[in-house]
Amino acid sequence: MYLNREEDSSKGSVTLSVFLVSLAVTVCAVWLVALCGVCGWCQRKMGKRNKPGVETADTPDSARGRGEKKAIKGNKPVNSPKGHPPDADGRSSVTDLANSLTGDMVMLSPGSEEDDGEGPVSEKLGRIQFSIGYSFQDSTLTVKILKGQDLPAKDFSGTSDPFVKLYLLPDKKHKLETKVKRKNLNPHWNETFLFEGFPYEKVRERTLYLQVLDYDRFSRNDPIGEVSIPLNKVELGQIKTFWKELKPCMDGAGRRGDLLVSLCYNPTANTITVNIIKARNLKAMDIGGTSDPYVKLWLMHKDKRVEKKKTVTMKCCLNPIFNESFPFDVPAHVLRETTIIITVMDKDRLSRNDVIGKIYLSWKSGPAEVKHWKDMMGRPRTNVAQWHALKA
Repeated sequence: MYLNREEDSSKGSVTLSVFLVSLAVTVCAVWLVALCGVCGWCQRKMGKRNKPGVETADTPDSARGRGEKKAIKGNKPVNSPKGHPPDADGRSSVTDLANSLTGDMVMLSPGSEEDDGEGPVSEKLGRIQFSIGYSFQDSTLTVKILKGQDLPAKDFSGTSDPFVKLYLLPDKKHKLETKVKRKNLNPHWNETFLFEGFPYEKVRERTLYLQVLDYDRFSRNDPIGEVSIPLNKVELGQIKTFWKELKPCMDGAGRRGDLLVSLCYNPTANTITVNIIKARNLKAMDIGGTSDPYVKLWLMHKDKRVEKKKTVTMKCCLNPIFNESFPFDVPAHVLRETTIIITVMDKDRLSRNDVIGKIYLSWKSGPAEVKHWKDMMGRPRTNVAQWHALKA
C-alpha cells in the first residue's frame, strides 16, 4: 500500500515537471515572436531590398541602365530622323547611307547641311597684300599689288601660277592684270596700277575688286580667291597698306554646290576606294532650271591619266543621291604622286556636256582636300567621308 502511494507520487512530480518545462518553452517562444513582431526594422529593410521593380543606386543593373542611357544620348546618330531610332545592331541601313553615311563610316567635316550638322570644311585660300592711295592733284587712284601668301595649289604638281585681276566695280569692261608668277604659292608682284582721270567723288562710288587666279595655258584659268573693298570706307588722302584674306570667288555665277565623298585606303590590297555618296545644291545648267548630273573620276599619276570611271546620270536633279563605289589600284610607292580628280558634269543630249564643278583629291591640293587625304591615310580600311565645295 505504501509502495503504490510512492509510485503515484513520483508519476505526479514527473508530469508536473514536463508541464512546467512545456509552459516555459511556450512562454519563451511567444515572447520571441512578440519581440520580432514589435521590431519591424528588419522587415522594412528586407521589404525594401526585395521589393520588385525598384533598383537602388548601388545595383549593377541600375548602373548599366544609366550607362546605356548616357551612351544613347551622347552617341545619337547625327543623321537619324526624329522619331526613327537607329537599327538594333547599331549600324545604319542602306537607306541611311543614301541619306548620309553608313554606320562604319567616319564623318570628319562638321558643317551646315540644314540641321544635320554636315557641311564642307571652311577652306583657307591664303591672303593678299596691297596698298591704296589717291592723288587729289592728278585725280589719280593708285593701287599697288604687293604679294600673296599661303595660296592653295591648283596644279597637279602641287603648286600654282598666280596672277591678279583688278576692277573698279561696277565697271567690269576695263581690267588690269599683274604678271603671272610661275610655280609660286607665296608670290611677290610689287606692281603699281594707276586709274587716271577719276574725280574724288567718282572714286568714292567705286569698289576695288581683286581676283587672284591660277594661270592655265591649255584651259580656263582657275579662280583662287577674291577681295572687295568699297572705296568710300577707305581714307584715300594717304597711302594705306592692307592684308586681306581671300574669299571664294563667286565669279558672277554663285556657288556650284557640294559633293559628299568617302575615301577608304587599304594598304594590304593597295587600293583606294572612292564612294560618291550624294550632292546638294548643284548649279542649274539647263534652261528649265535643273541639271542632269553625273560624276566622272580620273586617277592621275603625276600629270598622266591612268584610269577613268563614272556614275550613272540622274535626270532633272539638283540634289542627287549616287551611292556608287569605285576602287582604284594605287601602289604605296606612288601615293605621293597620285591625284584623284572628281568632276560633276551635266549631261546634255544635243551638245557637249557641261562641267558643274571639280574636286582635286591628293596630299598636295587645297586645304580641305589635303585634310581628307591625310584623314584617309591615318584611318586605313575605314570609310572617311567629307563634304567638298565644287570649284570651277
